[in-house]
Amino acid sequence: MTRSTAALLAAACLICSTGAHADEAAFLSSLQGKFSGKGTVRIRTNTLAMNVNCTFTSGATANSLSLDGTCRALLVMRREIRADLTVSGANYTGTYIGSRSGPAGLSGSRKGDAINLDIHWAKIVNGDRDAELTVEKIGPDNMRMTVTDMDPATGKMVVTSRIDLTRS
Repeated sequence: MTRSTAALLAAACLICSTGAHADEAAFLSSLQGKFSGKGTVRIRTNTLAMNVNCTFTSGATANSLSLDGTCRALLVMRREIRADLTVSGANYTGTYIGSRSGPAGLSGSRKGDAINLDIHWAKIVNGDRDAELTVEKIGPDNMRMTVTDMDPATGKMVVTSRIDLTRS
């Protein structure tokens, strides 16, 4: 390989990686703001879903996203929820706080308007320590957060929470 060919390849890689970073930065900034909405939450895969009302503040930088919120069910249940993500290239990693099991690890990537994350709970939840979280941009002012987990009794994936949020 000649020097000029190597230089062109290096320049092409730099341009591609800069473009990808710019895409992530633009996507993350589009999720910034104050959001409120409603949804459902199941404590376990085999329990009935409860209706919740939630508020979130989302902060973003070129390579990070933080979601800080509160969800309420009935008049007596209140849960603080937080997710902190960083992005490096196409990989998202971070921490989720809000489960009774303790802080959970997050890792995944974005496809289109959705960040698809694997959750690794601090303790066993629903028979194992794994679940999935999707943070999806739906239009310019809406976001959906969905957690799915496998029901140990049936082996099927169950939506354990789905919260639809609108920018306030």
